[in-house]
Amino acid sequence: MDSIFEIISNAYSNYASYFWRSLIHPFFEGDLNYFYYLILVSLAVWGLEILLPWRKKQAIFRKDFWLDAFYMFFNFFFFNLLLFTALSDVSVHYLNRGLEAIGIENITLYDFSNKAMWLQFLVFFLMSDFIQWAVHNLLHRVDFLWQFHKVHHSVKEMGFAAHLRYHFMETVVYNSFKYLGLIMLFNFSLENAFIIHGITILIGHLNHANVSWDYGPLKYILNNPKMHIWHHAKELPESHPKGMNFGISLSLWDYLFGTNYIPYSGKDITLGFDDDEDYPQGFFAQLTEPFKKIFFNSRN
Repeated sequence: MDSIFEIISNAYSNYASYFWRSLIHPFFEGDLNYFYYLILVSLAVWGLEILLPWRKKQAIFRKDFWLDAFYMFFNFFFFNLLLFTALSDVSVHYLNRGLEAIGIENITLYDFSNKAMWLQFLVFFLMSDFIQWAVHNLLHRVDFLWQFHKVHHSVKEMGFAAHLRYHFMETVVYNSFKYLGLIMLFNFSLENAFIIHGITILIGHLNHANVSWDYGPLKYILNNPKMHIWHHAKELPESHPKGMNFGISLSLWDYLFGTNYIPYSGKDITLGFDDDEDYPQGFFAQLTEPFKKIFFNSRN
């Protein structure tokens, strides 16, 4: 049985090798190269912002453009290398050991791994997006989670890179729920997760982009920039005191559960949250701010 040190060492070694291979081999076989995929998707959506801007007076290099660009690569790659991959492997190892200790070898409710690939992708996408919608609700309603989510809502001008400005603890929270709800209970493969993740990155970039579309009749199914900007509104309506429009890729959950809200064009609304004037502006200060609020301050 592997020791915790072996698990951590293997995790660091494997991810470091994967990341290095991604850098030097843009088109390696067998996997989507997420490093260059992220760059290409970002450039493509940024190009749309430049050619078809919704807010025409917003600068191409908008407020905090470079901060958000750094967040993209930190959250997508560096955090995995520094901590998350090792933490995930250790957590899964001890979770499985804990289940074995109480006599549970398999907690799968329904095995999708032997179903048609198109069905696996469809069900995985729907279930994954619903789980993320539900977790997103929790981030707004549970105070200590909201302290982490404030990082994302500190964006003052929307643009594609704002999509990936979020605290690294969100990665831990979202992926924990998705692993338990999808991989363990329904035996979906990680291949499903990788491919769907690539699709959601594109949709998420577009949702945060400075473009003015809503997909027409499909707006009731797909999340879109005109809807998502209201999620970032600083002033919340009385009907939605904890926020609205929680959809990640799909808007249909908001319409189904009554958390949708688009009263008029949100093109020029003020973004943020109460008292955000005092919120830290730098990367490291934003990473430590939630912990200060949780452990040293009362509710804010």
